Amino acid sequence: MWCFLTSNSFNGELQFMDSSQTERSQRARFFILAYPFALIAICLLLNVLLFGVRPIVIALPSELIIVLLVIAAVLLLANHTWLMTTTELTRAKFGMYATPEEWQASGRKREDTATKGLEELERRHNAHRNSTENTVYFVFLALLFSITSPAESAAFAWIAGFGVARLGYSFSYLAGRDGLRGLFMSLSLLCLYGLASYAVLAAVA
Repeated sequence: MWCFLTSNSFNGELQFMDSSQTERSQRARFFILAYPFALIAICLLLNVLLFGVRPIVIALPSELIIVLLVIAAVLLLANHTWLMTTTELTRAKFGMYATPEEWQASGRKREDTATKGLEELERRHNAHRNSTENTVYFVFLALLFSITSPAESAAFAWIAGFGVARLGYSFSYLAGRDGLRGLFMSLSLLCLYGLASYAVLAAVA
């Protein structure tokens, strides 16, 4: 009898755990799907209500927008330099190399590397890849945005904001601060969606 009750209790606990896990999975799926749409909605509201969308007028960028593009470019280059440097310092610290030829010349094998070293190198590679793929979209959107005579307040928020957000993302990723990394990732995407949504709104204004 005791065994029967224990078995039933165990099965009930497993069912409860499965149900709880399913609910968490569903919530996570909903958040992932809703996340970009929520950011786009925020951008649309900011562009319409705060910055004011002007109809497209093709012209050379204003002096302020050029300055903002320069600031963003310098911040992105600084971010790239930082990630490049910390990647190489990590390789040097843990005795790792970039190519099979370097590994062979060193007389070491990748399998000999401490797990901590491989994890830290992967962290830097991930940060670098994320930065690169976001910057590709930024360059295209920022150049398109800058020649459409946009509101300068929008340019300040979306162009300069992107450069600052990328530095914050790299810092938080390398420091292992996940909450802060998520915040700066959202700010980076907010700037990209802000540029894109402003251009779309201006095109139909």
